[in-house]
Amino acid sequence: MNLSNAQYLEILNHSLSSGGEYSEIFYEDFYGTSIVYDNGKIEKINFSSRKGASIRVVSAEETIFAHTNDPTYENLMSLAETLRKNASERFSSNDIVRVEELKEAEKRDFAPFEIPFDNVEVEQKVEKVIKGVELLKNADKRIKQITVSYADSSRKVKIVNSEGKIVEDIRNYPRYAAIIFAQDEERNLFRGYSSDGANMGFEFFTDEMIEKVTKDAVRQVVSQIEGVDAPAGEFTVVLSSEAGGTMIHEACGHGMEADLVLSGSVYREKVGKKIASQKITVVDDGTDKNKRGTLNYDDEGTPTQRTILIENGVLKGYMHSKITAKKFGVEPTGNGRRESYMVLPIVRMRNTMILPGEDNPEDIIKSVKYGIFVRKMGGGQVDVISGDFQFGVDEGYIIENGEIKQSVRGASLVGNGLKVLESIDMVGNDLGYGVGTCGKDGQGAPVSDAQPTIRIPKLIVGGIVKGGNN
Repeated sequence: MNLSNAQYLEILNHSLSSGGEYSEIFYEDFYGTSIVYDNGKIEKINFSSRKGASIRVVSAEETIFAHTNDPTYENLMSLAETLRKNASERFSSNDIVRVEELKEAEKRDFAPFEIPFDNVEVEQKVEKVIKGVELLKNADKRIKQITVSYADSSRKVKIVNSEGKIVEDIRNYPRYAAIIFAQDEERNLFRGYSSDGANMGFEFFTDEMIEKVTKDAVRQVVSQIEGVDAPAGEFTVVLSSEAGGTMIHEACGHGMEADLVLSGSVYREKVGKKIASQKITVVDDGTDKNKRGTLNYDDEGTPTQRTILIENGVLKGYMHSKITAKKFGVEPTGNGRRESYMVLPIVRMRNTMILPGEDNPEDIIKSVKYGIFVRKMGGGQVDVISGDFQFGVDEGYIIENGEIKQSVRGASLVGNGLKVLESIDMVGNDLGYGVGTCGKDGQGAPVSDAQPTIRIPKLIVGGIVKGGNN
C-alpha cells in the first residue's frame, strides 16, 4: 500500500467528516508456508497469502469498520465514504476531527532477523522436518506414530492513524512441533508433544532447536508409559520453569486483559491491592527480544512496552488497547492486536511471565517431603470471572523426601488463580518459556509465556481411574 501522505490524509479525513474521534487505516501483507510429515511421509506442503486493508472510525462507545482485499486509493476512499455515511446515522457527536499532517514513527527492532523465509527454498524447509523425523525414529522402539510440522509466516503491517502517525512493522513467525504416540506392553497409546517458536527468521530452525523439541516429546511420552497413575488429593506442587507459563497465561493473564476486566473478571477493582504473594511480580512484555509474542508496535500503532501487572504481590494495572485505555483513563500499553486486517483489534497478551525470584530451584524441590513435580503443563479450562481453573499435566513426577521419583500420568491441577498467586511461597531464580497461539473471540495471536520454578504449598491434584489411557 504505497500511497502518498496526501492520499492517506484524504482517506482519514473523509472517514471522519461525519463525526468520530479517531480513525485508522490498517494494511497487511501476509505469506506463510506449512509442511507436515505424517503417516510415514510428507503429507502436505501448503502456501498461503493474504493482502488487504481496513478502516475503522471510533466515537465514544461506537466503532464502525470496513475492509477490502484490494487496497487501492480508490477502494479505500470508497470504504471511507461508506463509514462516513454510517457515522452520520450512528454517531451523536457533530465535532469533526481533522488530521493536518502525518509523521513516520521511530524505527524499533526488538525482533531482528537474518534470513527472510521467502529467501529459502522449500526443499530446505522440508529438510528441517526430515531431521526431526529421523531423530524420533531412532529415539525409542515403542514410538508407533510420528508427526512433525514446520510453519513459517511473515506479516508486514502498516498503520496510518488520525493521531498523525505512520507505523510499519514486520513480524516473522517460525514454529516447529513434534507429536508422537508410543505404545506400552498392553498396547495402550500415550502421546508426547513439544514445540518451539519465536519472532525471527529462518535462522530459528537450528539443529539444536530441533533436537530439543524431539527430545522433549520423547521424554514426555516415556514418562507416561513408565509412570504410575497419578494420586488424587491435596499436595504441595512444584511447577518447573520448563512447564512454561501456562498457569500465568490462562489462570491470570486473561483476567488482566482490560476488556475482560470490564466484563467482570476476578481482578476487577483490585488495582493497588495485594492479590499475590510478595514474591510474585508479573509482567507482559512486548519488547522481549525475538520472543513469539514480541512486537515493535501493536496493531493500533502503539509502541510496545514492558507492562507491570503485579509488583511484589500488588496489582498495578491491566493490559490495554486504545479503547480500553480511554475507558480506564490511562495510557494504552501496546496490547491491541488483531489476527488479520479483516477483524478489529482486541486486547491480547504478548509475552506474559512471572519474573524470577531468589530461590534455588534445587532447594525448592528439596523442601518438599511429598508432592508433585510438574515438568510440562497440558491444556485446560479457566473461568476468567471466578478465576477457577483445571489444567492437565503432560509430564509429572512424585517428589518424595526432596527428590524427584516416579513419573505419573493422568494428573490434573484444580484451583483458583488468585488463591494460587497468594499461596506461592518459593520462587526460583530460573526462567523458562513456552510458546503458543492464543485464541480469543475467534482470533489467534502468537504469544509466549514464562515462569521460574515455583512452589505452591497446597493444590488439588486430580488422578485417573486405574487402567485408563492417556
